[in-house]
Amino acid sequence: MFAVVKTGGKQYKVAQGDVIQVEKLPGEANAKVTLGEVLMVCDGANVTVGSPFITGAKVAAEVVSQNRTGKLIIFKKKRRQNYRRKNNHRQEYTVLKITGIVAA
Repeated sequence: MFAVVKTGGKQYKVAQGDVIQVEKLPGEANAKVTLGEVLMVCDGANVTVGSPFITGAKVAAEVVSQNRTGKLIIFKKKRRQNYRRKNNHRQEYTVLKITGIVAA
């Protein structure tokens, strides 16, 4: 059984026991999270597709950790103008472990 969920503007195909990395969600480590925007649930031959979401379907997950990606350098330059700007960015993300899928 697997499901397709939407979180953080992205879609993820998840099954029970999967560990995924998503955009930052609130919650400390070992906190329970419910993802309610389920787009599709597939249970063997039974496929349920929402329009856009399946009412009553939920994916239960547990927060494993809150992390930040590696440093991304942003460098802007305009030639012959003595214009240089250097910044960096570290995106925050949440690691989730899928504990269960509840179909409608």
